[in-house]
Amino acid sequence: MAARPAPSGFRGIWLPLVTPFTRTRTGTGEPVDHAALRRLVEHYRQSGIAGFVICGTTGEAAALDDAEQLAVLETVLAHANGLPVIAGLAGNHLPHTLARLDALNTLPLAGVLAPAPYYIRPSQAGLLGWFRTLADRAGAPLVLYDIPYRTGATLALDTLLMLAGHGNIRGIKDCGGNALTTQALIADGRLSVLAGEDHQLLSTLTMGGHGAIIASSHCRPAHFVALYRAVQSQQLDVARVLFHAVMPVVKLLFAEANPGPVKAWLAREELLEDVLRAPMTSASPALAQQLVDAVAAVDAAFGATAAHAA
Repeated sequence: MAARPAPSGFRGIWLPLVTPFTRTRTGTGEPVDHAALRRLVEHYRQSGIAGFVICGTTGEAAALDDAEQLAVLETVLAHANGLPVIAGLAGNHLPHTLARLDALNTLPLAGVLAPAPYYIRPSQAGLLGWFRTLADRAGAPLVLYDIPYRTGATLALDTLLMLAGHGNIRGIKDCGGNALTTQALIADGRLSVLAGEDHQLLSTLTMGGHGAIIASSHCRPAHFVALYRAVQSQQLDVARVLFHAVMPVVKLLFAEANPGPVKAWLAREELLEDVLRAPMTSASPALAQQLVDAVAAVDAAFGATAAHAA
């Protein structure tokens, strides 16, 4: 199949939004805080991000049942003000995954983000069949989520290139950790290549990648948007300054299990309660304070207005 241009809809900085919960007296079964979810969407939708990714890893999707995931998606879609939304879809039972996909097909989604079936570690032929089956059924374009350290399944480059030939597979969240694969996919040109590892943002963009889905964009998203735009306009010196400025924040956000640090910082900003569902735990108080200090240092370097500008 001849190469096609990467779809413009999967470009820029996409925010994999956290799912806020309300603390209960028993400490178990914390309900989704839809009021806080609305606040988050309204807070970020004017920040310059390209769109939201909902019920992904950062959204603690594994701790949400099917009905909760649909309710979260419906709240976000109702308040995104037209900003595109990608829904996460993870599973390893094909009929159940397809049933959930049918439910997603009733929503006005920009895309569906799907990792390899976890735990099973299928062959490359099995992975091809899995993703082609999802893509054939999906009402919105499929974005592959290549993250072998979570799924246990590695998508080989040849497999990814074969999947790129499917008309309804249009992008990849690249957490594979192989720079040669990243380069080859960008050079091939059929998939929109989105950095999924926050520390690889600049390298992916400068190779010609199309954007990113990164949890650290919760903290001062305008800086990540400015970095993306600087690369697009060939202002690489500006992009490097921004990247090195935000890297201390990025490192702290992943010093403990994601999304614990992100939620700790958002709680300090009074956007949600610092509540996660077991077995996830809140960030340590020491790390939470280090994050506050690191973001303050970024603000001091660029100014408060710049920190919040779109």
